Amino acid sequence: MVRLYNVAVVGATGLVGRKMIQVLEERRFPVAEVSFLASERSVGKEVDFAGRIHRVEKLVPQSFKGIEVALFSAGASVSKEFSPHAVKAGTLVIDNSSAFRLDDHVPLVVPEVNRRMIFHHKGIIANPNCSTIQMVVALKPLHDHWKIRRVVVTTYQSVTGAGQRGLNQLEEELARLPVQEMKFPHQIAHNVVPQVDIFYEDGYTREEHKMVNETRKIMGDETIRVTATCVRVPVYGGHSEAVNVEFERPFELADVRHVLGKAPGLAVCDDPQKNAYPMPIHAWDRDDVFVGRIRRDETVPHGLNMWVVSDNLRKGAATNAVQIAEEWIKGQ
Repeated sequence: MVRLYNVAVVGATGLVGRKMIQVLEERRFPVAEVSFLASERSVGKEVDFAGRIHRVEKLVPQSFKGIEVALFSAGASVSKEFSPHAVKAGTLVIDNSSAFRLDDHVPLVVPEVNRRMIFHHKGIIANPNCSTIQMVVALKPLHDHWKIRRVVVTTYQSVTGAGQRGLNQLEEELARLPVQEMKFPHQIAHNVVPQVDIFYEDGYTREEHKMVNETRKIMGDETIRVTATCVRVPVYGGHSEAVNVEFERPFELADVRHVLGKAPGLAVCDDPQKNAYPMPIHAWDRDDVFVGRIRRDETVPHGLNMWVVSDNLRKGAATNAVQIAEEWIKGQ
């Protein structure tokens, strides 16, 4: 008989929270009872899950009594405040915010890359940044075969990565309506903004630092050098990345395609003669990470270029979190 689990979704009315609910239902997660939690302004809103209507409840310290798994997606400050209450109640927290990602005592997990770290948690498992997740899914099988020396990545990140406010700004600008709240520092419609998150004194943004530090932690190799430029583009859903990799060992392109083609969570779409390559419109609402434009970088001895695309709300957030919970259940 399949064991069922009491589950809570924190931040249930946000873009990622709603996607978590969708993914839990689609993947038939073994739910016994489910609680949908959010701030006071969302209390009473209705959520349809598995054919039943549930009302959103206010998130309070006592919300986690009897809850075995809690998926958090309500921001770092909420995670820092309420995760300790959940852990104290015996709940496994899978947190989608940046609150714990670089905490040495908290595993940062992408199941296709470092599943074993799920079982080293102390009550909290961190879900990585969306742009990092899709990149490391593509990098891990390559690193295992040829050992990565250096990565140069430029991201093209959709407005949904900035939450509902980012989506609202794009839609209002496209409709030529007054923008109620500017999420981005500039107009995003018909524009490209080379800034994701705030700038640090070194000229890099917090998002770019996340990609550097999270990649090393997830891959378990501090020797990998990573540099990133993160860009916001007027796309509704799906992040794209131009990834340049320098290996320590020589490779054949046919072998690279073969390795990527059989790696878990990856789908190769690489036929330039037929204009076949990954695009956000194809990745929309799908869980795979798509790889294409695979070619040599002739400027270095062992260089590779590739184009990596994924739905940032699914594999970049909700699906990865649910997969962590699924793998944790398998290890029970």
